[in-house]
Amino acid sequence: MEEIVNKVANSKLVTIDLEDYYPEGKRLLFDIEPWLFQGLILKEKDFRESVAAYDWSSMQDTYVSLSCSADAIIPSWAYLLIATKAAPFAKKITVGDLTQLETSIFQEIIQQFDLSLVANRPVIIKGCANKPIPPTAYTQLIEKIIPVAKSVMYGEACSTVPLFKKK
Repeated sequence: MEEIVNKVANSKLVTIDLEDYYPEGKRLLFDIEPWLFQGLILKEKDFRESVAAYDWSSMQDTYVSLSCSADAIIPSWAYLLIATKAAPFAKKITVGDLTQLETSIFQEIIQQFDLSLVANRPVIIKGCANKPIPPTAYTQLIEKIIPVAKSVMYGEACSTVPLFKKK
């Protein structure tokens, strides 16, 4: 009887699954609308009092995205003031929605990606994530690895879509 050989496991093929890089931790969309006068106007004195009274330790080890659900003009300093209080506790702080938060998180992850793992090797970028990997993360990864990878494909080892091949 002939031995079954897993050619994929024995190849130089590198599979990158961005889910493996997904940092665990609570995500929080922090809405400042309740701190606005009549839900529309930021009154500096009242706003500062609300910021001072909030228990920022509740954001310990949390990824935070600051936003305002009201259709109000929020001065930039308001988010900066909040960031000064949340920064000692939060893992990361952005302004926007949760998608923008995930995009910012993955931007840092991809900037730190070790290119020696894929240098002159065929690469498969695994799709179908169960975690909220932003589409931008995949394009940032492509941008990072194509200068060094031999080829790049998307999907699973049994069914890939070729994206790039070094000439």
